[in-house]
Amino acid sequence: MRVPVCIGKAVALALLSVSLSNCGNPFSVDPKQVDAKALGANASADVRAFYEARQWQSAWDGKAEKQLLEIIDEAATHGLKRELFLKGDLPKDHAEREVALTKAALRYASALAQGYSDPKKLGRVYTLPRPKFDVAGGLAKALQEGKLADWYGSLAPQTDEYRLLSQEFVRLLKLANEMGNGSSISAGKPIKPGGRDPRLPAIANALTAGAYLELQKAPPQSYSPVMVAAVKQLQTDLGFKPDGIIGPDAVKALNEGPGDRARQLAVNLERLRWLDRNPPATRIDVNIGSATLEYWRDGRLRDHRNVVVGQPDWETPQLGSPIFQLVAHPYWRVPDSILKDELASKSQAYLAENMMEYRDGRLVQLPGPKNSLGEVKFDMRNNEHIYLHDTPAKALFGVPERHRSHGCVRVQDALGFALLLAHDDGILVDFQEAMMKPDQEGYVKLKKEVPVRLMYRTTFVDDGQVKLVEDVYGWDDDVGYALGYVRRPPRAKQKQVGGDVGP
Repeated sequence: MRVPVCIGKAVALALLSVSLSNCGNPFSVDPKQVDAKALGANASADVRAFYEARQWQSAWDGKAEKQLLEIIDEAATHGLKRELFLKGDLPKDHAEREVALTKAALRYASALAQGYSDPKKLGRVYTLPRPKFDVAGGLAKALQEGKLADWYGSLAPQTDEYRLLSQEFVRLLKLANEMGNGSSISAGKPIKPGGRDPRLPAIANALTAGAYLELQKAPPQSYSPVMVAAVKQLQTDLGFKPDGIIGPDAVKALNEGPGDRARQLAVNLERLRWLDRNPPATRIDVNIGSATLEYWRDGRLRDHRNVVVGQPDWETPQLGSPIFQLVAHPYWRVPDSILKDELASKSQAYLAENMMEYRDGRLVQLPGPKNSLGEVKFDMRNNEHIYLHDTPAKALFGVPERHRSHGCVRVQDALGFALLLAHDDGILVDFQEAMMKPDQEGYVKLKKEVPVRLMYRTTFVDDGQVKLVEDVYGWDDDVGYALGYVRRPPRAKQKQVGGDVGP
């Protein structure tokens, strides 16, 4: 099903015709002035800037008001609720109505252009570059030129990914409204292909509600190949191992339903609106939610690989932070928190076996096959002491759930990735020479720093398909609550399962 990002074509044409017939709502149409004092002391800077740009002439005659209301009615295509911008009836008083419409227009424009919520106010570290828009000046100009619909249509991210997530949100919301949200499938023994289980009719209904299975003529008697294929697709979309076995994870996913997934999409549409519209053409994007890395070079996808990121309670923060140098055969200077919680009680024999020793009062792990940073470290500039690195625990890159570190990002085939970066930056010979000295920590600066974006996203597009993964950190709920969704119960405490002490 295809839906537009902002407004339907028919609506757009209708709105455009309104704009043209009104000649762009020029200042001369409505000579009424807005009294600056009437705005009150609580009027935002954007509201005042808007009227200053219009020379304090009123903005909303009947046609302009109708156009704005129709535009705001399309908020759902962005995962936004209309009542965030307009709640209840508009005031009858002309002056009050004027200001109410202006505030709604600016709030909606800002939500599309920058996000409705502020990620820095959600209680977590967030240093990614944010978009900057002059919504007051833009709104005034759009009204003057008769391009209100076009302007609003340009504010949200103009990417294929945003459009696909928007379309999927609308599809799932429609499913939830038509078929209800969620099921009540009980826990039980895992169901393997060909097996029989009294829960299968309920599972078939849940798969149908999620559009994974066509409506069945009769309740299933066994776990058929058609149902297995549907479950595998569900598992793939959610980042689980697609083995077709209906275990606890699959039951949990089926019980959530299309409404829950629509909420998840709304949250991640908001996260896309937080991002700078023009990211660096050469950059590294790490999706903390899916534990994957993409390397972009000159606007083209150069590389994609798995990573291991922070466990719950050792979360990898959302950072904008560049790589400025490669470190060959790095020493691991053990952080005080890991020393206190995990290594302080270890014997001298353990430390010696793992090439650890105290230097200047600090525990250090020497280069070698057991070094927790592996063969290479990617130094980054940030205040959180987060960086990318290699690891001796290679097996973790092959498991579906890769939230296993203490917060730093472990890169699959990190040496190969370092060689790729060194080649592209023109420092390959220098880095290779540093790697030829296995007992010596070697620093090789990049000629041009590579920006890195560490982003937590639980829905995204992969190979043209919308994917959803588990909200391992439980961060979706804070964003959802900020968007007006009901607060969910706190997530159950998850056990840390790293199995090693590396960063």
